[in-house]
Amino acid sequence: MTTIALFAIILYFISWLLLALKLRARLNKTKGINKKIYLALWLVAIFLHASVLYYPLVLGLGLSISLITAASHIIWLTNLILLITTWTRNIEALGILILPLTIFTLLLQQMVSLDASHTIQINNGLGAHIFTSLLAYSMLMLAAIQAALLAEQNNHLHNHKPTGFIRTLPSLQDMEILLFRFITLGVILLSIALITGFIYLDNLFGQHIAHKTFLSILAWLIFTTLLVGHIKFGWRGRTAIRWTLAGFIILMIAFFGTKIIQHFLGI
Repeated sequence: MTTIALFAIILYFISWLLLALKLRARLNKTKGINKKIYLALWLVAIFLHASVLYYPLVLGLGLSISLITAASHIIWLTNLILLITTWTRNIEALGILILPLTIFTLLLQQMVSLDASHTIQINNGLGAHIFTSLLAYSMLMLAAIQAALLAEQNNHLHNHKPTGFIRTLPSLQDMEILLFRFITLGVILLSIALITGFIYLDNLFGQHIAHKTFLSILAWLIFTTLLVGHIKFGWRGRTAIRWTLAGFIILMIAFFGTKIIQHFLGI
C-alpha cells in the first residue's frame, strides 16, 4: 500500500467518524462538531485519492480499467460530487454510506496488483470511449441507487414512520438535487462515450454491437428527456424516480443483454 493511499484511507475514516458523531448529535438535538472540520478532511482525502488514481498517467503507465480500479474511479467521483453539493446543501448524511464503501474500495485497490492487460491510454479516441462508457454506466447506476433511496425516504415520510437513518437524510428537495447532478454528469459522460464511439469504432451499428448502440441511445434519450422535463416542466418526485430507473434498466440491458445475445446467439 502506498503512503498516499494510506493517508487517504485514514482521512476518509476520520471524516466518517466525525460525521457520525455530528449526525448523532443532530438526532439528540445537541451541538456537534463544526461541519467545516470534517469537510476539510474529506476534501484532502479526495485529493489524495485522485493522486492514487491518476498518478500512473503522469508516469505514462496508462489508466487501469480493471473492475476494482474502475469502482475506485466511480466512488472517487461520487465523493467529489457529494462534497461539492454539501458546501451548499445539507446532504452530508449520505457520507455515512459512501465513506465506508470508499475506504473498502481503496483498500481493495491497494491489495490487488495492477494488470497491464487492463490498462488503456486515454490520449486516443478508443481509450476515451472505453473510459467514459465505464464512468457513464457507473454514474447512472449511482443515480438509480439514489432514486431508489429517494423512493424509500418518500414512502417513510408519507407513512409518518421515519426510522433513525431516514431521519438523518437530507430533505427530499436536497436528495432530488443530488439525483439530478448524478444524472447530469452521467448524461454528459454517456454523450461523450456515444460521440467517441461513432468516431473511433468501426461499424458501430454492426450486427455484433447494434443492440448495445440502439439501447444506449434509447437510454440517453430517456435521461435527457428527464433533464429537459425537470428544467422546463418541473418534473420531480415519483416521475423522476420512474424515469431514472427506466433509463438505468435500458442501459443495463444494453450492457449485459448484448453480452448474453452474443454468447447464446453467436452474433
